[in-house]
Amino acid sequence: MATQPLTTSSGMPVSDDENSLSFGPRGPLALQDHHLLEKLAHFNRERIPERVVHARGSGAYGMFTLTKSLKDFTLANFLQNKGEQTELFLRFSTVAGEQGSSDMIRDPRGFAVKFYTKEGNYDVVGNNTPVFFLRDPLKFPDFIHSQKRCPMRNVTNPDAVWDFWAHNPQSLHQITILFSDRGIPKSFRHMNGYGSHTFSFWNTKSERFWFKWHFKTNQGIQCLTNEEAGEIVKHRPWAAQEDLFDSIESSEYPSWTVYVQIMPEQEAQRNPWTFDLTKVWSHKDYPLIEVGKLELNKNPDNYFAEVEQSAMSPSNFVPGIGASPDKMLQARLFAYPDAHRYRLGANYNTLDVNRPQAGAINTYQRDGQMCPYQTGKKNYGTYDNSTFDGKDHPSSDVIYKEPPMRLSSEALDRFDHLEGNDDYIQAANLFKVMTENQKQQLGSNIAGALSGAREDIQERMLIHFDRVNEVYGKLVKNELGKQ
Repeated sequence: MATQPLTTSSGMPVSDDENSLSFGPRGPLALQDHHLLEKLAHFNRERIPERVVHARGSGAYGMFTLTKSLKDFTLANFLQNKGEQTELFLRFSTVAGEQGSSDMIRDPRGFAVKFYTKEGNYDVVGNNTPVFFLRDPLKFPDFIHSQKRCPMRNVTNPDAVWDFWAHNPQSLHQITILFSDRGIPKSFRHMNGYGSHTFSFWNTKSERFWFKWHFKTNQGIQCLTNEEAGEIVKHRPWAAQEDLFDSIESSEYPSWTVYVQIMPEQEAQRNPWTFDLTKVWSHKDYPLIEVGKLELNKNPDNYFAEVEQSAMSPSNFVPGIGASPDKMLQARLFAYPDAHRYRLGANYNTLDVNRPQAGAINTYQRDGQMCPYQTGKKNYGTYDNSTFDGKDHPSSDVIYKEPPMRLSSEALDRFDHLEGNDDYIQAANLFKVMTENQKQQLGSNIAGALSGAREDIQERMLIHFDRVNEVYGKLVKNELGKQ
């Protein structure tokens, strides 16, 4: 007799997992073979919808250690006391590829951290670049459609990729980063992470500050050329995931030094780029402040349960940290939880990897698929300030109130996000600090990808590169053979 009997999902021991119930060795199967039916039915339902973006991911658990108190800026509990440690889960990903695609391609990398704080989960859902292709979320579905397979041929279409970018020069800063020598990280361990968006702190005095997250790798930046990545993909298409798992398994724990940039609230009015996701803040005006160390030290036990079902959302805040008027962030506050409810169901936060470790979770949300609990002791005591449960029912508290956000008065309208924006200056600044070798790689990488697009699309794109910097445009032209 087995010490651990095989059972059905309801707990019934299974007598035979090798042979179906049938009328003789060559006879038909019996419908009453409930073990066979359960096994096949569950198998048909093993897959869930993959993420539209960031589908290909890897993850690990770790620890954040605060090395500098931020109590002057925020009342967030996990940022108060030097030496405070907070457990976390970090998911890396590529952006455009499907779940089964390679993680060694030229693509931005997702860098999403879930901090299991004493006040609930706080998520920083960013990338390995400090900027993004867009500043207005209305264009995001169109952008992703341009990067995905075309609906007719079901293959990626260089015409769509570059035509979209040619019509949206706001993407030039991110394009310049993506096609630079840093466009293909050697591994997830050898790249930086960024919150990318502008967020807000507030302290016990109800003073607000704008801030940005930076996670600088302690392994050093290491990247691959197109040729190096191509050779790896031939034999190890998932080399980045293997590297992350194997390094942790061998106790070579990857780590990042954590920094913030902080801006006083009132300065946002004179800084046109405060909430623009296509721009960075000057490090001279807002220097990096070192605040902690992030280390990964534990691999998941089950990829599907812990990585595929991990649900990060920029709307997961804790008291003392909040959003900003960044339009892309505002849209993500809705889009990410909406995607999780679609993929995982309304109770996705009750899954182990997503469940807060802050103690009792007191919510008046009810029911839904896979609901593991019943809120409230009585059926009618399920709303704030009810009179049925006496003092036992959970209630909101004004001490967690966010201070008013002071912004200039504006009329509600569809504002032209291009008006008053210079979409070339930060790409030009980045190009100027590149070495000659880096500039040459940039021109070669862009030309290699752009060469697959139609001639007229190439010409429209070259106009933008010229506007960034004449040398930039000339490099790409030369690589394309357009003298």
